[in-house]
Amino acid sequence: MAYIGTPSVDRFTASKAASVYSGDGSTVAFTLEHSVGSDEDILVSVDGVIQEPSVAYAVSTGTTLTFTAAPSSNSGNNIFVYYLFSTLGTVTHPATSALSATSGTFSTTLNVTGNTTAGGTLGVTGNTTVGGTLGVTGVSTLADNIVFGASGKGVHLGVTSATASNLLEDYEEGTWTPSFTNVNSGATGGTYTKIGRMVFCTAVLQAGGTASLNITGLPFTALVGTGQRGGGNVNYQNRNTTETWHIVLMNDGSGINLYNGAASRTLAGTEIAFVSFTYITSA
Repeated sequence: MAYIGTPSVDRFTASKAASVYSGDGSTVAFTLEHSVGSDEDILVSVDGVIQEPSVAYAVSTGTTLTFTAAPSSNSGNNIFVYYLFSTLGTVTHPATSALSATSGTFSTTLNVTGNTTAGGTLGVTGNTTVGGTLGVTGVSTLADNIVFGASGKGVHLGVTSATASNLLEDYEEGTWTPSFTNVNSGATGGTYTKIGRMVFCTAVLQAGGTASLNITGLPFTALVGTGQRGGGNVNYQNRNTTETWHIVLMNDGSGINLYNGAASRTLAGTEIAFVSFTYITSA
């Protein structure tokens, strides 16, 4: 009778149940004839002694059998490997197809070269590298700090696209040392916080002089154009307690002056002033 279709095979083969090797007293790594998934998938005997998995030997990359100590060089085949289980193949998700899963756990670094969108909670305890857009519509929980790969990068707040006016790309805290340009001596110290282009400063001033007190050394040069000039308050001064002093930025943006109304003020001897002021910088 004629046969329609592909003829069936006339013989079958079975995977080898065991492999044999010869030790030489120095070699510790041997190549298995079948791929296995774990140390317990094989039974190993050396010189008739059963070896303990993960202690006397380990399997890596599926086919590399590595002993903790090199098997002896007894004559003939003295290493026997019996395959209890073997890996028939692996399944790889097609690179051009979408992957949908209810959950996922990654024990090493997760690298994403395209866009990533998380509709629920995104919890990351290790390293995550995203080469495209990372979109999260739920809660994002990070166990460590966010570090950008380049300077000048930040977060677009309150918008759904990369809008320049909504970009927060800088935050910095530090100390600054005010300088006096027209007095005999001075002792002072201050702190600053920079958020974006806005700079918040505080300082304690003490100087001896008779002219207008020019205080320079700002942590960042101030902008003094129309609508950009900053200023602040003298929270305390003991030169004249009946006056209410304030801070005025110098015309070139390099420092500040102390004023009472339209009249400039200075400090002498042990007189001090506590000041706080805000201004805008160019970057």
